[in-house]
Amino acid sequence: MVEATHLIGWSAKLQGLFGHCWRKGNDTMQIVDVTPVTKPRQTKRDKWKQRPCVMRYRAYADHLRAKMLDIPECGYHLIFIMPMPKSWSKKKRDAMRGKQHQQTPDKDNLEKAVLDALYGDDSCVWDGRVSKFWGDKGRVIVRSIPAFRLEELNETS
Repeated sequence: MVEATHLIGWSAKLQGLFGHCWRKGNDTMQIVDVTPVTKPRQTKRDKWKQRPCVMRYRAYADHLRAKMLDIPECGYHLIFIMPMPKSWSKKKRDAMRGKQHQQTPDKDNLEKAVLDALYGDDSCVWDGRVSKFWGDKGRVIVRSIPAFRLEELNETS
């Protein structure tokens, strides 16, 4: 992971309000401390019936918007840190910390929840990468990465 060396955009006092934003060279990274959730399949009844999964997603989406998480239309790496279950032993937690998260929820469902929360119409998003890892607490991290360009393919052939 990129070493976070420089706080940009706002003072340390505002850091808690807006989340963390770091820059090293051309690499920008935003960190929001929140447990990632997926977007549930909603029904018409969800407008008035408060199912727990829908309320959890709405709180998650509100939190991401409040932290002003910014995902570009291209060239992003969305990293989800999934919290380890409290029922795991200390030995297992130490062994799994930082390892790939290869269970549900799927990475595409996590990405969809973030994009739907931040974009009214996310069809404009065309290039991005998603990863999931185990950690002590939930986090959503967005890094800027170079976007793929089709011209690069023609240059190498």
